[in-house]
Amino acid sequence: MEIKTIMVIGAGQMGGGIAQVCAAAGYTVYLNDLKQEYIDKGLARIEKNLSKQVSKERITQDDLNGTMDRLKPTTDIHDAKHVDIVIEAAVENMEVKGNLFSRLDEIAPEHTILATNTSSLPITEIAAVTKRPEKVIGMHFMNPVPVMKLVEIIRGLATTDESYQAVEKLAVDLGKTAVEVNDFPGFVSNRILMPMINEAIYTVYEGVSSPEDIDSVMKLGMNHPMGPLTLADFIGLDTCLYIMETLQEGFGDDKYRPCPLLRKYVKAGWLGRKTGRGFYQYQD
Repeated sequence: MEIKTIMVIGAGQMGGGIAQVCAAAGYTVYLNDLKQEYIDKGLARIEKNLSKQVSKERITQDDLNGTMDRLKPTTDIHDAKHVDIVIEAAVENMEVKGNLFSRLDEIAPEHTILATNTSSLPITEIAAVTKRPEKVIGMHFMNPVPVMKLVEIIRGLATTDESYQAVEKLAVDLGKTAVEVNDFPGFVSNRILMPMINEAIYTVYEGVSSPEDIDSVMKLGMNHPMGPLTLADFIGLDTCLYIMETLQEGFGDDKYRPCPLLRKYVKAGWLGRKTGRGFYQYQD
């Protein structure tokens, strides 16, 4: 199957980034969200990102204009009837995703692949609400999408080779490196990353060292580009907590138990960069 037209659901940081790279690669992209104001913010963010690339002479003004022209803003989910693949980047909540995929299953053409950008939720469970589980797949981009090269492609229990190959080709066309992953909690990336972040938070909680020094150890001693606590703030502490809870529930293993300090920060509203405070404080 050949993918020509794409719908991205969710115009936030992840969805906007996915829409940007798809449109830049020459695909027609319907960018969908619940409200026009969300889409307008997403489009403004995309144009700002592309303008920076123009100023650095990495792309031309014509490239920017062409990318923006291929983005079709819409608040109508029924536009899914025009596309070959839907990439969902909505809130990380099973009930929300289940309701969304059930609706998309009714609207989208029979050939359309339904992909989710979930970072931890089971693809097989999402697929079960549809009548096309063989065409449901995970397409987990890394943040920030225009910069990061990796895409985890996650097979559900019923995902066919044809669906996988179509999504793999799309990822390659977007300039990404596709890695095949089976459907287990956290997949590969977050199953390894989140327990490391959680252990770093335990190290703060137990008074072993300060956030700054813990991050320095991992950057200078382990050659990580960003310390785990800085990264946690960037991801969002609420997201980190949710993924740890998903891992603990999915595996039934207390080694994935979220650190009490992580829970405390989330309850306090200290979610990281997006709220101005997490393990560090942010002016902007």
